[in-house]
Amino acid sequence: MILGLTVPGRAAIRASVAPIYHDPYVASVQITQRLSGHEVELLEEQDDWFRVRGADGYEGWIHVGFLSPVPPNGSRRSMPVPRISLGCVTRAPNGTRRHLPLGARLSPDEVVKAGEAINEIELATRFPAEPVAITRSAQDLFESTPYLWGGTTPWGADCSGFVQSIFWLHGVQLPRDAWQQSTAGTDAGALMDLKPADLVFFSDREDHRVTHVALALGGRHLVHLALGRGGYANENLEDRKDPYVGKLHERFLRARRVL
Repeated sequence: MILGLTVPGRAAIRASVAPIYHDPYVASVQITQRLSGHEVELLEEQDDWFRVRGADGYEGWIHVGFLSPVPPNGSRRSMPVPRISLGCVTRAPNGTRRHLPLGARLSPDEVVKAGEAINEIELATRFPAEPVAITRSAQDLFESTPYLWGGTTPWGADCSGFVQSIFWLHGVQLPRDAWQQSTAGTDAGALMDLKPADLVFFSDREDHRVTHVALALGGRHLVHLALGRGGYANENLEDRKDPYVGKLHERFLRARRVL
């Protein structure tokens, strides 16, 4: 047992953003992130590390420094509905100031000093599971985001982290990795005939394993978080004179419709 945490059990993320690693040491590869206030299952303990599973079923290793015990079930039922950050700065009663990314949960006693947070039950109204609403959020909330392997927020994200975060905001839980997302939904057809919010998959491998995902905007445009662009990019698929767009056409595998 570490700091009151036991396996099996649950814990909450205490930092604004917590890295999840492939292996239980800090020099390992970050494979995803968990955000403040979200809970994880504790599956295995090794020294000061826990193997954890998030709400999307994705597993990895996190250092105990990012975790805190969760309240007992009885006391949790009396707690207020969590507020979700849309990108905000908060202050706690003790004066502690925090920057919280999109999707993080605020503590009940935090006061929003800048930016915005909304009650979690308001998400479905503010962010409906509708294609045009999803593409609007992707452009408004992730514009200028840099590429970061394992990232899931506008502070830095990879291709599948971007897609997963946007759909989660709109009430749709997708798997974490692009190859997993490529099995969701139904076939969406050819690259040049896609509808808004279709998922578009690519590969740069000889075995055609999925290595990249983008979000179709309709009108032969798509948005994605791409290493080749350094991060967020809005692509015009008709601009074949652009070498990068040419590669997208060459590497296209399939598209899926999840709504």
